[in-house]
Amino acid sequence: MSNPDDTPSTRSFGRTMKAIAWSFTGLRSKRDFDDDVEGGMNPFHVVIAALLGVAIFIGVLVAFARYAIA
Repeated sequence: MSNPDDTPSTRSFGRTMKAIAWSFTGLRSKRDFDDDVEGGMNPFHVVIAALLGVAIFIGVLVAFARYAIA
């Protein structure tokens, strides 16, 4: 039988969103990157956070384009 202490703890959605946001900018420290690679992120949270990040990024680009054209 498995011991509950052996299961890796998963990150909260907020911490996953923060990791995805830093990865969009490319300004992640080595220690934080190693922590991300080590695991603990829920794949479902990663997909949702990435989709939210892409939607926000596209929204900002569209807003800048509209501002530049006006």
